[in-house]
Amino acid sequence: MLYIRSLISNIAIYSIIGVGCIINTFIGIFSQKLNIKIWNYGFIPSVVWCMEHLAGIKIEIRGKQYIDQNKAIYAGKHESALETYCLSNYIKKASFVLKKELTYIPFFGWAQAIYGMIPIDRSAGSAAMKKLLRCAQNRLDNNRPVIIFPEGTRRIPGQEPDYKPGVALLYQNLNVPVIPVATNTGLFWKKNSFLRYPGKVIIEFMPPIQPGLKKQEFMTELQNRIESKCQELNEETIKNYPYTRAMLYQKKGQ
Repeated sequence: MLYIRSLISNIAIYSIIGVGCIINTFIGIFSQKLNIKIWNYGFIPSVVWCMEHLAGIKIEIRGKQYIDQNKAIYAGKHESALETYCLSNYIKKASFVLKKELTYIPFFGWAQAIYGMIPIDRSAGSAAMKKLLRCAQNRLDNNRPVIIFPEGTRRIPGQEPDYKPGVALLYQNLNVPVIPVATNTGLFWKKNSFLRYPGKVIIEFMPPIQPGLKKQEFMTELQNRIESKCQELNEETIKNYPYTRAMLYQKKGQ
């Protein structure tokens, strides 16, 4: 049953995304505003509907009062593709920081670029950081929130954190609050897995970290908030869905 349900939900979700990318690639050439509106109010809600009704993944958003639809940076845990769809559904017009290689994928990548995502070449060093800062400032100036995953890639729940300096660069230079985001998505949508496990996914927004902290103070505060909250969510989830314990990162020798 799990396999069949996962198959049906995957076909539906990726079909919606595929069709959406093709349509919005052409629409976006003429109107980015319409492109953004169609994604935010059409395709993304449809993807979330499929998650809930086909895959059996219920979504709970906590800390809605901390969501700022304009000038804010969101720094969150990245465990699967699931949270990217959920965040897009609740933070309208958001611009994600993503690796440049993704924009090379026909239609999917083109749609990301046209939408206004921020592609970064990780091998470009300081030039990449300058571009990140410049593009993020542009999005904020246009009242578009910026979403960044501080670790730069998907992580297995419970895995040792590996926070990169890009988020601190934004925090120190853009003078806007950073809103930490925790999740338990990796316990239901496992990295590199076909299966979609039913249960309650939680996306939790936390009180913003206001500008003014020194770099190391900020990084320590951000990491402590996100990691401690993710641990809480993981423990809550395992208690309610014991089978999810198998999704946690296993250290060698254990």
